[in-house]
Amino acid sequence: MDGNRVFGRGPVIVGHRGCGRGTVHGHQENTLSSFLAAVGAGVDWVEVDVRRTSDDQLVVVHNPADVDGVFYADITLREAVAKGALQLEALLEALPPEVGVDFDVKTAMEDATRGRAETTMGRLAAIAVRESTQRDLLITSFDPGALDIARQLAPGVPRGLLTWVDFPIGHAVAAAGHLDVQVLAPHWGSLRPNDVEPKELQRPLRYVVDLVHASGREFLAWCPTVKFAQRLLDAGVDALCVNNVPDVVAELTPVAA
Repeated sequence: MDGNRVFGRGPVIVGHRGCGRGTVHGHQENTLSSFLAAVGAGVDWVEVDVRRTSDDQLVVVHNPADVDGVFYADITLREAVAKGALQLEALLEALPPEVGVDFDVKTAMEDATRGRAETTMGRLAAIAVRESTQRDLLITSFDPGALDIARQLAPGVPRGLLTWVDFPIGHAVAAAGHLDVQVLAPHWGSLRPNDVEPKELQRPLRYVVDLVHASGREFLAWCPTVKFAQRLLDAGVDALCVNNVPDVVAELTPVAA
């Protein structure tokens, strides 16, 4: 890490669920082959979805349940792996230390009734602290409660606020500016005219990015199209979390700050 910056000199490319959502160049999302293919394509970081099993273990899956409607919170690690889930520890062991990891913590509904140390984020905390000694690391979540637990239990690990599709960007920028986070990570849909905020309600992209930087936060945009990704890089974002990693890496022309 460059000083106190999460993404160093930037900008960096983050592989979404490995090589990207769904199947990319034959690699299914959130599988070991997908993550290693993303590394082989030249990404700086990978984004890793984290969920908890019934026996307090962590797996790399996006949705709370599989295609058969079986919730990972209701089954053991062994059962989850048998269904094709990737154990988090197996992924971390396989990733080269020079590859940064963005843990996207997927809060479970059941976390509402648990003590903070027993939540999904609580279970991840010790792993995050360990990994932060050997690689660049970031903890992101849509759940501000999970980020507060990360602040308490893994205080030295940077945190980022994720916001959902078409979430009003003004709310996102203001919220991150007054939360104890180092990164704002909006969906790219919030950064162009949409059904929630048409063109006349949006500030210019450069204005938004500069304001995030002025608030002392870094800017990570997730899942843009390749065309819009280049606009984001030109506007000065610090990181992009992208799908179709090999194609994006080949087409984008990031310039270090």
